[in-house]
Amino acid sequence: MSWAVLLKKGGPYAVVLAVVAAIAFGGWVGRGWYEDSQDLAEERGAQAAIDAAMERESRIAEKVETRLADLKANERIIDRGVIREIQNPVYRNVCLPAGGLRLLNAAARGEALPAEPAGEVSDDAPATE
Repeated sequence: MSWAVLLKKGGPYAVVLAVVAAIAFGGWVGRGWYEDSQDLAEERGAQAAIDAAMERESRIAEKVETRLADLKANERIIDRGVIREIQNPVYRNVCLPAGGLRLLNAAARGEALPAEPAGEVSDDAPATE
């Protein structure tokens, strides 16, 4: 079909319909280009923000690494205090009642510990609730 046949059969309506279709198609394509350009601008802005944040964090990390290197150079280990505390005679005294001492000795020998008290509990023992 040629344009001449369309004009004879449909007359001016066919031309108007073709023009409207062309305008609609052009608007649809133009809207797609517009939305794509907005998406691209958003992506570029987000990437620029990410790059700026990474650059800022890189500078901070560099300063931290420099400071840590300075601190490691001054690091010393002193363990004399721990040795002196272990040798201190205060920690050699055992401050347990006789019953507690018996339980510890029985545990050290590998004997079975009693599940219940052997006799009545005296009043000077602390109450446990």
